[in-house]
Amino acid sequence: MNSPPAVDPITWRDGWYAFARRCDSPNFGPRPKDVAVDLVVLHSVSLPPGEYGGDAVQQLFCNTLDWNAHPYFKQMEGLQVSAHFFIQRGGELWQFVSCDDRAWHAGQSRFGERSNCNDFSIGIELEGLEGNTFEQPQYETLLALLPAIAGHYPVAHIAGHEHIAPGRKSDPGPGFDWDYLRNRCGFLPPYFPDKHM
Repeated sequence: MNSPPAVDPITWRDGWYAFARRCDSPNFGPRPKDVAVDLVVLHSVSLPPGEYGGDAVQQLFCNTLDWNAHPYFKQMEGLQVSAHFFIQRGGELWQFVSCDDRAWHAGQSRFGERSNCNDFSIGIELEGLEGNTFEQPQYETLLALLPAIAGHYPVAHIAGHEHIAPGRKSDPGPGFDWDYLRNRCGFLPPYFPDKHM
């Protein structure tokens, strides 16, 4: 059995990443005891869909979104969700939940033989729309974040929401460049979804 990664008190403190802008979400809970946090799940989100640069995503994750501010928001009224991280189009990085805790990003999900992916995963939202492309600064931030996570948690897999909830979710979608990520991040192919190897 592998030993746990060494703790870096400069980069990480109680599951909070030093290089992210912190914005605490109330939407989290404890992970099951002795769970190995070995999966990173990539998502895409924009609110309203296809509109970028506002703070609606941050408001959604912190339960402060005005449901009357846009017609699209009404269909989400009362929704309580979160992710650990959010990367905006310009590469700005936010963190909402300690990675030591369970964020509410995956919903009904399965990875391999395990269900309830929130229990053992870290969720990263990329500002974008399913099927559209993502910006270079987002990839650069992701390429810095993933090794930092893998240096602190026993990450063995990186998948999209589409891979852990097929038929229910399709993000980050075909606009996300898995090959670019795989070739640049230095992780071996088994880290990635089979169809992107």
